[in-house]
Amino acid sequence: MKGPLFYSKILLFGEYGIIRDSKGLAIPYNFYNGALKKSEEPSDEAIASNKSLRSFASYLEVLQTQQPELVTFDLENLKNDVETGMYFDSSIPQGYGVGSSGALVAAIYDKYAANKITVLENLTREKLLQLKNIFSQMESFFHGKSSGLDPLNSYLSIPILINSKDNIQTTGIPTQSLDGKGAVFLLDSGIIGETAPMISIFMENLKDKGFRAMLKNQFVKYTDICIDNFLHGDMKSLIGNTKKLSKVVLNNFKPMIPEQFHAIWQKGIDTNDYYLKLCGSGGGGYILGFTEDLERAKASLKDFKLEVVYQF
Repeated sequence: MKGPLFYSKILLFGEYGIIRDSKGLAIPYNFYNGALKKSEEPSDEAIASNKSLRSFASYLEVLQTQQPELVTFDLENLKNDVETGMYFDSSIPQGYGVGSSGALVAAIYDKYAANKITVLENLTREKLLQLKNIFSQMESFFHGKSSGLDPLNSYLSIPILINSKDNIQTTGIPTQSLDGKGAVFLLDSGIIGETAPMISIFMENLKDKGFRAMLKNQFVKYTDICIDNFLHGDMKSLIGNTKKLSKVVLNNFKPMIPEQFHAIWQKGIDTNDYYLKLCGSGGGGYILGFTEDLERAKASLKDFKLEVVYQF
């Protein structure tokens, strides 16, 4: 048995802000993927994954009992497959902000959901919201609180524009220019990040009036402008506004940035070689970088491994 592949995702803009109704833009990242599999000789990872799927199946049974109008599954087949060793074979790094649990949720929904909404139908806003809601409840098993966007992106494998909590749409993005000098890249922090503690810090900070004002007047403002620049292919403005966003994040989201990256973050702003921002909830995993000159950024960050996500 080998199921279809589900890809990782990158939230280019909108982390934390989407909790407060900023815009967000998520794109599939095909470099990493995962699929449901069975094997005659499972590895230690496969055995651990199977154990996690067992707990997840029990959680879905409870979810279905409590909210039958939301989603129902072919639980008999799911349990049977788990009993006979099914696992999620994934190259998506966990705790890196690229949607490892999202791809798993998408794969389970695709294979076992009854009356599922498919990519082939006319995806109205209502259907997208319905899917997002289902995925949010399913992924809560892994994170405690989930927006449902990671699985949605993985399931549809097309860019998604979040206008607000209740307004999401699929979108096109400008075609990459593979010989372009500019790039969006991932920087590996070498640390595994945990989503739940980071979200707790953010929720605690929201109690502060000054933090809420900064979020609205600076963070959300620049996030929305950056998304607009990117979708319209205005890369010059995008770079300038990403610099502003990078400063806001460094000044106000320090706990989410691993300490050893504070100086590297500042160096990008000072030299204009690159600008960094959070990828996902932060605390480790990947950091997103934007640069007008990829070679210059690589030279400036020569001690790190850069993975190019998008060139312009």
